[in-house]
Amino acid sequence: MINFKEDENLSVLNHSCAHVMAQAIKHLYPQAKFWVGPVVEEGFYYDVDLGDDVIRDEDLPRIEKEMKKCCKADKLIVRKEVTKEEAKEIFKDDPYKEDLIDRMPEGGTITTYTQGDYTDLCRGPHVKSTKMCRYFKLIKHSGAYWKGDKNNKVLQRIYGVCFPTQEELDQYLQDLEDAKARDHRKLGKELKMFMFSETVGAGLPMWLPNGFTVRRILSDYIMDKELAQGYVHVKTPSVVNTKLFKISGHLAHYKDDMFPLMSRDGDELALRPMNCPEHMMIYKSTLHSYRDLPIRIAEIADDFRFEASGALTGIERTRAFTQNDSHIFVRPDQIASEIKNVTHLILDVYKDFGFNDYSFRLSLRDPNNTAKYFGNDDLWEKSEAQLREVLKEMGVPYYEAIGEAAFYGPKIDVQVKSAIGHDVTLSTIQLDYQLPERFELEYVDKDGSKARPVVIHRAILGSLDRFVAFLLEETKGNLPLWLAPRQAVVIPVNAQAHGDYAAEVVQAMRTKGIRVELDDRNEKLGYRIREAQTSHIPVEIVVGDGEIADHAVTVRRYGSKDAVKKSLDDFLNDITDEIKSKKY
Repeated sequence: MINFKEDENLSVLNHSCAHVMAQAIKHLYPQAKFWVGPVVEEGFYYDVDLGDDVIRDEDLPRIEKEMKKCCKADKLIVRKEVTKEEAKEIFKDDPYKEDLIDRMPEGGTITTYTQGDYTDLCRGPHVKSTKMCRYFKLIKHSGAYWKGDKNNKVLQRIYGVCFPTQEELDQYLQDLEDAKARDHRKLGKELKMFMFSETVGAGLPMWLPNGFTVRRILSDYIMDKELAQGYVHVKTPSVVNTKLFKISGHLAHYKDDMFPLMSRDGDELALRPMNCPEHMMIYKSTLHSYRDLPIRIAEIADDFRFEASGALTGIERTRAFTQNDSHIFVRPDQIASEIKNVTHLILDVYKDFGFNDYSFRLSLRDPNNTAKYFGNDDLWEKSEAQLREVLKEMGVPYYEAIGEAAFYGPKIDVQVKSAIGHDVTLSTIQLDYQLPERFELEYVDKDGSKARPVVIHRAILGSLDRFVAFLLEETKGNLPLWLAPRQAVVIPVNAQAHGDYAAEVVQAMRTKGIRVELDDRNEKLGYRIREAQTSHIPVEIVVGDGEIADHAVTVRRYGSKDAVKKSLDDFLNDITDEIKSKKY
């Protein structure tokens, strides 16, 4: 999707359109008073106080109609510089504009923009006339606290978009509809994969049978990949003593993002936001030789972070989530080869899932804000240079991002472009000299001396929750056969006449490990087939007299109108081969 803030021409056009909307609202609601109307990534909005009036969905077309009149009038948008005193006089009856003026520095430039009968306080710039804003659409409305403070009055926020041409607007609106159809929250509800409950708590997902099946398959998939590369898997507790996070530094650097601490029996406990400190303790529990390294510890780990309520987004951003996490303990001479191994694993996984549109980001420390990071300049420069060198050696295109590093070290983030145009961080590789130092980790080197390992933090699928959200939006809920929670449904034409054979087919499929259901309800055949389609079940199998006579099945794939009749044995061989191939 388009980022309106990043396109200078679109930004100016949309900010001008926000003023056209304000002018139209003022015509319809003379009592209206306005706060701010900025351009945001998804277009523009304006916050407005309408007194006792409330904007409803049916009011948006009325506002649009008045906006079209303002555009048709083709009024010039005129900039004027005024003094602070003049600005206060112009907006003397508007407490919101007066507040903005009061906070402006003395002697600074204050500008107003006038279009016909409407004048607004604004820095600009704007387009030349209202006619240039005629290709627009109001998208939605919501409530917003004045200044974002929950103790202030709730204003009404109206969102819109504007484009230079009708064709561009139509395409964007079509893209919006596609994005709505792909929204994982909508799809998750339709497919009965997960749910939320206010009684349980905000940002705390509950995975239903279909969703848990997908999570289990993903967990088995990535653990099998890891086992093939020499990883060992562990399970560590989600509640730990805060002593651990004091050693790691997370309590000092991450406390605001953690759930409140708990005190019991004289101990202070915390829900962990990440599990690297526990993996440090697992490594430390055993004496290691240089020959033992690299040691690859992995976990499907439950973690908890107290995300702001406004940031919670379905299962994409939650307060309880599960990570495909790992920590690799290496000698300094193994850093490059191990990072290459992890990168190859990431690319192998992306190939399995058909991800092609991604980029590598080298996330670095902000040298102008070093207080938020561990360690000294030398270690940071060394570790950043090592990651940069590995990327260059591999010939992987990458870009650098200042200020995106973890507080203990730089990292490589893999940014995958989603179907709706968002950059999503799915995988990450982090290089860490700091935690081994803080936990005093050691191994016995060749000469018998004690040496300090380096730790590579890595996640391939990242958060399983976010990964599932990403897959749902990529596929519109049409998960590939090997990953679908319900792979097939068997539908007898007539439950009484064909039910026994349908049950036989179901049992034969279950024996092969296929996740299949029997739909022998007393409903019309067409109704049951349509329901299988709306449930996104990949394979529909219909059996009737002909199938019984030939010991066969009639198969139709999701989204296809064509049905193919096969012998039961051939069908079982074909479907099991396809599942094993993990065809995407």
